[in-house]
Amino acid sequence: MKKSATPKAEKGESPSRLIDAKIKELDDWRGKTLARVRALIKQAEPEVVEEWKWGGVPVWSHGGIICTGETYKSVVKLTFAKGASLKDPKGLFNSSLEGNTRRAIDIHEGEEINEDAFKTLIHAAAALNNSKAR
Repeated sequence: MKKSATPKAEKGESPSRLIDAKIKELDDWRGKTLARVRALIKQAEPEVVEEWKWGGVPVWSHGGIICTGETYKSVVKLTFAKGASLKDPKGLFNSSLEGNTRRAIDIHEGEEINEDAFKTLIHAAAALNNSKAR
C-alpha cells in the first residue's frame, strides 16, 4: 500500500490544523472518511488530544494513544494501539489481527463503518488507557 503525500509540519503548527490540511489535501473518499472517523472519535471522547506523529500520521490520544489514522491509496487504516485488549463484539477489527497488541480497521472506498460500535470502541480504548495511567 502506498501512502499519500503528507502536509509538512511547520514549527509551532497545531496538530489539528495539520490534520485539517491532510483531509483537504486528500480531496477524495479518503479525506471524507478520515474527516468522518475524526468526528466520531471526538463525539466518543470529547477530551481527545489530536497529535501529529511519525512525519505525518494523525494520532488521537487520551491517557495514551487510542488510534492512528493512516491513509493509503486504497484504504484508510485506523490502528488501535491496544486493540488486542479491547472487546470487539461487532467485529470492526479486520486487519493486524495476528499481533498481541495492536488491531486495525481498514476502511475501503464505499464502505460504511458501524458508527455506534466505533464510538464504543474509541470510548473503551480511552478507558483502558486511563485505567493503566493510574
